[in-house]
Amino acid sequence: MGTLGKIVIIMISMVTVDNYPLSQFLGICPFLGVSTDLDSAKGMGIAVTFVMTLATIVTWPIQQLLDSIGIGYLQTVVFILIIAALVQFIEMFMKKNLPALYKSMGIYLPLITTNCAVLGVCISNIDEGYNYAESIAQAFGGGLGFWFALTIMAGVRSRLVDQTRIPKSFRGVPIVLTTAAILSLAFMGFSGMFS
Repeated sequence: MGTLGKIVIIMISMVTVDNYPLSQFLGICPFLGVSTDLDSAKGMGIAVTFVMTLATIVTWPIQQLLDSIGIGYLQTVVFILIIAALVQFIEMFMKKNLPALYKSMGIYLPLITTNCAVLGVCISNIDEGYNYAESIAQAFGGGLGFWFALTIMAGVRSRLVDQTRIPKSFRGVPIVLTTAAILSLAFMGFSGMFS
């Protein structure tokens, strides 16, 4: 299989089989917290996809540098600092040059600093042994998968607004967690789709 074919399979598998919130359980806090309506899901999905991809573009070469000087064990600390700095630079750039986009993103951009899925994709790229192009594809596919899952969850939650038909003990957080579990089971149906 050629490089392009492998990149396409990586991206599709990140959206379906290896979906971060539903299969790997990374990014659960923003997944449950921001999936209250479709507009919030859209904003967070775009922001996470952008930051995941950009973080991978920056961290992959830095990991190669860390490995070459024998301090690869500092990967997690260095990646956290890079992601936090990257989000701050993006926020400052958008505030100055793209005020309309900055305003529309609102709180979503700073929240990404604490999203463990962003750190997870950077570390996963190294652990999987992907080259630079495959790492970027995995990050972009992971962001799209996060956005996809967030949008589905927001759509389902929008139908749960009228909780009078839900038993009292399941109202609120229990029905949200049950919904997320059922959604996760549905995504498990994609297992074995790619090898």
